Amino acid sequence: MSRVLVVEDETHLAKGLRFNLEAEGHSVEVARDGETAVQLLSNGSRTPFDAVVLDVMLPGKDGFTVVRELREMRNFVPVLMLTARGRPEDVLKGFAAGADDYLPKPFELPILLARLQGLLRRREWLIQSATPEQAPASGYETFSFDGRTIDFGKLELRTDENTIQLTLMEAELLRHLIANRDKVVSRKSILENVWGLHEDTDTRAIDNFVVRLRKYIERNPAKPQHLLTVRGVGYRFVPEPVD
Repeated sequence: MSRVLVVEDETHLAKGLRFNLEAEGHSVEVARDGETAVQLLSNGSRTPFDAVVLDVMLPGKDGFTVVRELREMRNFVPVLMLTARGRPEDVLKGFAAGADDYLPKPFELPILLARLQGLLRRREWLIQSATPEQAPASGYETFSFDGRTIDFGKLELRTDENTIQLTLMEAELLRHLIANRDKVVSRKSILENVWGLHEDTDTRAIDNFVVRLRKYIERNPAKPQHLLTVRGVGYRFVPEPVD
């Protein structure tokens, strides 16, 4: 049984989500505002949540702020954002803040249940779809390069110095780039295959993601050797750069 936090200030919607999620076998708790959500998710003495359904428009802290604060606290619980503003710019803003999926309002309940179940299964899916030729004894799929190891099962990037926890979306983007390593990957491909958006979307959020990933994987992010920009097109991941 999965434990789900619903963060929604509209009483009738919160009640409806709780009823239907519990009918699906989930344990559900409801928060009416962003401050309460952050408090519940940062309380180490509680049983951790397996997923969060988070509305963007909340009193006090909005959903973007909530998910950003969670990631800053190194809480990487999967987050499904609900937004009445279905503009691609808002969707990308949510992803840039650290959300893992989005659903515009109004939504159909079966779609929300499917999206949530997808998040709950995503870790297993990442393990199965990671690079197949590098499987350590632990059973987790990994990809290693230049003293760095990306563990898709644990959502970790390990270096000699430390371990960096990845969000699901960061892992998805890395997985897509690695699957196409040494090839140019267009922003259109990233939008469609990683975020499920159309090509006419503002791509600045992708650039922001790349800047963050470079901080993780590059020895000198200002002079990247692995995650290269192909001007006017997109990016190319090079695991073994030629000097």
